[in-house]
Amino acid sequence: MSIPVLALATDHWYDLRDLANISDAILDGADKVLPFGIVYVLAALIGFVASFLIFVLPSQLYLGVYGERKIIGRIQSRYGPNRVGPFGLLQPIADAVKLLTKEALTPKESDRAVMYVAPIIFVMPAVLIFAVIPFGPRMVFANVPVSLLYFMAISSLPVIATFMAGWSANNKYSLFGAMRIVAMAISYEVPLVMALLGAVVVTSGAPYAGDFLNGLALQDMVLWSREFHIWVVFVQPLALVIYFICVSAELNRTPTDIAEAESEIVAGYLTEYSGMKWGLFYGMDIGYALGASAFAATVFLGGWTFFGLEKWVPPWMIFIGKTHLFYFLFIWTRGTLPRLRSDQLMAFAWKFLLPLALFNIFLVATERMIWSSQDYAKGLIYVFAVVNIAVSIAAVYGWARFLGYRPENTPVRPRLVKNAGGYIPVGSEANR
Repeated sequence: MSIPVLALATDHWYDLRDLANISDAILDGADKVLPFGIVYVLAALIGFVASFLIFVLPSQLYLGVYGERKIIGRIQSRYGPNRVGPFGLLQPIADAVKLLTKEALTPKESDRAVMYVAPIIFVMPAVLIFAVIPFGPRMVFANVPVSLLYFMAISSLPVIATFMAGWSANNKYSLFGAMRIVAMAISYEVPLVMALLGAVVVTSGAPYAGDFLNGLALQDMVLWSREFHIWVVFVQPLALVIYFICVSAELNRTPTDIAEAESEIVAGYLTEYSGMKWGLFYGMDIGYALGASAFAATVFLGGWTFFGLEKWVPPWMIFIGKTHLFYFLFIWTRGTLPRLRSDQLMAFAWKFLLPLALFNIFLVATERMIWSSQDYAKGLIYVFAVVNIAVSIAAVYGWARFLGYRPENTPVRPRLVKNAGGYIPVGSEANR
């Protein structure tokens, strides 16, 4: 299927609204002087440098490390990094140098080969997932028809690497953390896929430029938002909420980081790792969070479009702004919510998220039948958006009440030890 994506008013390689012009100029020139086939290798290198080295790595250092520590510091009424460089801006560089020079210890009784290979396997999918993320109309390395399935398949591979890391260390706490990761992946992958299925049902098959959009192609999902002048999140609000919670659990982000719970299992699967081997796990955790944010910006937030603003503002800047805004949600929840217990986390997936995801699929399938029978009238999608927002709020509240949630019984003020029934020594200040 060939679909025109966007008519940018430029054919010049130096116009920053479409950076694909620059890569096209480089590849066209290289194809004239290099042997046949080398240009394809060069195209892959350009895609890697553009997406990973220019976008992901700086975002890791200054959003995932510096920015996250600074924002959480403000949330907790402290300054955060403020010593190395002006405003602490060189703190991520200092941390990276420290990790590079720190000794990487390996337990004597561990499976050394597997323990060495695990960080490498953990890094590789973080590079591959950005191959299908559309940064702009023509700024996508691999615009495959099933890019959504590709992303989901590649993003499932780190679970294998983390289990290898926990098992090979020959440490019971590492093994416990690895087993928790597998349990969370199994539990939260089901509602996650069902939530994305709702977005696919909405966007697939809709008419666009004399053809039909493919709901499994990420670029087509962006074009759907541009064609109907509405983001998928307004039509599928419940799907976005389920996606965010499931991704937080699979990424071990607080408050769902039970696989690295210091108060229970030291550091989980990372207990025996140090130096740059630990740094690869830590850095790629941020990389996967950025990938999940970019994926959410593409599927639910209109990707590189912004209601016509992309004709004047570079689309890739719009996309990066949305990605960083979604990543801020991860930082916000980490700084404000306490960690859940492992049994609470498992029960939340199977008893709460899964039924809501099934209900969401039933709702969106019904609406899709009605919409297709009306020849995809644009006005009808706005009616569905209003209905779905109201129904989603009612479904979440109603199902929570059904499971026993009673907000009226929640204490509105902290209880002292004496009021909570705790032990108070005779003669202490609390008894006076």
